[in-house]
Amino acid sequence: MSFLDPAEAVTVHRAADPPDIAGPSSVRFVAPGSVTAGRYGLFEYRMAPSTPGPGPHVHRTFSESFYVLSGELSIYDGERWDRFGAGDFAHVADNGVHAFRNDAGVETTFLILFAPGIARERFFLELAEIRETGRELSEQEWVEFYARHDQVNL
Repeated sequence: MSFLDPAEAVTVHRAADPPDIAGPSSVRFVAPGSVTAGRYGLFEYRMAPSTPGPGPHVHRTFSESFYVLSGELSIYDGERWDRFGAGDFAHVADNGVHAFRNDAGVETTFLILFAPGIARERFFLELAEIRETGRELSEQEWVEFYARHDQVNL
Protein backbone atom coordinates (compact mmCIF):
# COMPACT_ATOMS: atom_id res chain seq x y z
CA MET A 1 0.00 0.00 0.00
CA SER A 2 1.35 3.43 -0.87
CA PHE A 3 0.55 6.66 0.90
CA LEU A 4 0.72 10.28 -0.16
CA ASP A 5 3.64 12.40 0.89
CA PRO A 6 2.54 14.29 4.06
CA ALA A 7 3.08 17.62 2.27
CA GLU A 8 0.49 16.53 -0.32
CA ALA A 9 -1.87 14.70 2.03
CA VAL A 10 -2.92 17.50 4.36
CA THR A 11 -4.04 21.01 3.39
CA VAL A 12 -4.49 23.51 6.20
CA HIS A 13 -6.40 26.80 6.36
CA ARG A 14 -6.27 28.54 9.73
CA ALA A 15 -9.10 30.63 11.15
CA ALA A 16 -6.68 33.57 11.35
CA ASP A 17 -5.99 33.44 7.59
CA PRO A 18 -7.38 36.49 5.78
CA PRO A 19 -10.55 36.10 3.71
CA ASP A 20 -10.22 35.57 -0.03
CA ILE A 21 -12.84 38.27 -0.57
CA ALA A 22 -12.94 41.07 2.00
CA GLY A 23 -15.47 43.81 2.67
CA PRO A 24 -18.53 44.34 4.85
CA SER A 25 -19.31 40.73 3.89
CA SER A 26 -16.41 38.35 3.33
CA VAL A 27 -15.74 34.88 1.96
CA ARG A 28 -12.92 32.44 2.78
CA PHE A 29 -12.37 29.55 0.38
CA VAL A 30 -11.67 27.05 3.15
CA ALA A 31 -11.50 24.00 0.87
CA PRO A 32 -12.22 24.72 -2.79
CA GLY A 33 -12.69 21.82 -5.20
CA SER A 34 -9.07 22.19 -6.32
CA VAL A 35 -8.01 21.04 -2.84
CA THR A 36 -10.59 18.24 -2.47
CA ALA A 37 -10.04 16.66 -5.91
CA GLY A 38 -13.46 18.01 -6.92
CA ARG A 39 -15.35 16.07 -4.25
CA TYR A 40 -16.75 19.18 -2.58
CA GLY A 41 -16.07 22.86 -1.95
CA LEU A 42 -16.34 24.44 1.51
CA PHE A 43 -16.54 28.20 1.97
CA GLU A 44 -16.99 30.35 5.08
CA TYR A 45 -19.25 33.33 4.45
CA ARG A 46 -19.50 36.27 6.86
CA MET A 47 -22.56 38.28 5.85
CA ALA A 48 -22.91 41.81 7.16
CA PRO A 49 -26.05 42.74 9.14
CA SER A 50 -29.24 43.29 7.13
CA THR A 51 -27.65 42.26 3.83
CA PRO A 52 -29.62 41.01 0.85
CA GLY A 53 -28.21 37.93 -0.84
CA PRO A 54 -28.92 36.43 -4.23
CA GLY A 55 -32.51 36.21 -5.38
CA PRO A 56 -34.21 32.88 -6.10
CA HIS A 57 -32.06 30.70 -8.34
CA VAL A 58 -31.07 27.10 -9.11
CA HIS A 59 -27.85 25.25 -9.88
CA ARG A 60 -28.13 22.37 -12.33
CA THR A 61 -24.84 20.56 -11.67
CA PHE A 62 -24.22 20.86 -7.93
CA SER A 63 -25.97 20.89 -4.59
CA GLU A 64 -25.49 23.60 -2.00
CA SER A 65 -25.70 23.19 1.77
CA PHE A 66 -25.69 25.83 4.49
CA TYR A 67 -24.52 25.40 8.09
CA VAL A 68 -24.99 28.44 10.35
CA LEU A 69 -22.14 29.13 12.78
CA SER A 70 -23.44 32.38 14.31
CA GLY A 71 -26.18 34.91 13.78
CA GLU A 72 -29.24 34.11 11.74
CA LEU A 73 -29.54 33.24 8.05
CA SER A 74 -32.82 33.48 6.13
CA ILE A 75 -33.17 30.85 3.40
CA TYR A 76 -35.86 30.66 0.72
CA ASP A 77 -36.91 27.15 -0.29
CA GLY A 78 -38.86 28.02 -3.43
CA GLU A 79 -42.08 28.74 -1.53
CA ARG A 80 -41.25 30.54 1.71
CA TRP A 81 -38.47 32.13 3.74
CA ASP A 82 -37.32 30.45 6.96
CA ARG A 83 -34.78 31.62 9.55
CA PHE A 84 -31.87 29.43 10.59
CA GLY A 85 -29.69 29.98 13.67
CA ALA A 86 -26.39 28.66 14.98
CA GLY A 87 -26.16 24.91 14.53
CA ASP A 88 -28.91 24.75 11.90
CA PHE A 89 -28.31 23.06 8.54
CA ALA A 90 -30.14 23.29 5.21
CA HIS A 91 -29.40 21.24 2.09
CA VAL A 92 -30.48 22.37 -1.39
CA ALA A 93 -30.40 19.62 -4.01
CA ASP A 94 -29.25 20.43 -7.52
CA ASN A 95 -32.17 22.06 -9.38
CA GLY A 96 -33.66 23.16 -6.04
CA VAL A 97 -34.96 26.73 -5.99
CA HIS A 98 -33.32 28.72 -3.19
CA ALA A 99 -32.07 32.12 -2.05
CA PHE A 100 -30.48 33.43 1.13
CA ARG A 101 -30.03 36.72 2.98
CA ASN A 102 -29.22 38.15 6.40
CA ASP A 103 -32.33 39.77 7.87
CA ALA A 104 -30.74 40.06 11.32
CA GLY A 105 -29.13 43.17 12.77
CA VAL A 106 -25.89 41.26 13.44
CA GLU A 107 -23.26 39.62 11.27
CA THR A 108 -24.14 36.06 10.29
CA THR A 109 -21.40 33.49 9.73
CA PHE A 110 -22.14 30.27 7.88
CA LEU A 111 -20.50 27.55 5.86
CA ILE A 112 -21.52 26.77 2.29
CA LEU A 113 -20.77 23.27 1.02
CA PHE A 114 -20.87 22.70 -2.73
CA ALA A 115 -20.95 19.11 -4.03
CA PRO A 116 -19.35 18.16 -6.26
CA GLY A 117 -16.52 20.66 -5.78
CA ILE A 118 -16.91 22.78 -8.87
CA ALA A 119 -14.73 25.91 -9.09
CA ARG A 120 -17.36 28.06 -7.37
CA GLU A 121 -14.67 30.45 -6.13
CA ARG A 122 -14.48 31.80 -9.69
CA PHE A 123 -18.09 33.01 -9.36
CA PHE A 124 -17.38 34.85 -6.10
CA LEU A 125 -14.10 36.35 -7.35
CA GLU A 126 -15.58 37.57 -10.63
CA LEU A 127 -18.63 39.03 -8.88
CA ALA A 128 -16.37 40.82 -6.37
CA GLU A 129 -14.26 42.22 -9.22
CA ILE A 130 -17.39 43.53 -10.98
CA ARG A 131 -18.56 45.26 -7.79
CA GLU A 132 -15.14 46.63 -6.79
CA THR A 133 -14.37 48.13 -10.20
CA GLY A 134 -17.88 49.45 -10.78
CA ARG A 135 -17.96 47.64 -14.11
CA GLU A 136 -21.46 47.67 -15.56
CA LEU A 137 -22.70 44.62 -17.42
CA SER A 138 -25.46 44.60 -19.98
CA GLU A 139 -28.43 42.32 -19.41
CA GLN A 140 -26.94 39.84 -21.89
CA GLU A 141 -23.55 39.94 -20.15
CA TRP A 142 -25.25 39.15 -16.82
CA VAL A 143 -27.06 36.21 -18.43
CA GLU A 144 -23.72 34.93 -19.78
CA PHE A 145 -22.00 35.50 -16.41
CA TYR A 146 -24.58 33.44 -14.54
CA ALA A 147 -24.67 30.73 -17.25
CA ARG A 148 -20.87 30.41 -17.01
CA HIS A 149 -21.24 29.72 -13.29
CA ASP A 150 -24.28 27.40 -13.42
CA GLN A 151 -26.69 29.80 -11.80
CA VAL A 152 -30.14 30.21 -13.28
CA ASN A 153 -31.86 33.22 -11.73
CA LEU A 154 -35.64 33.03 -11.51
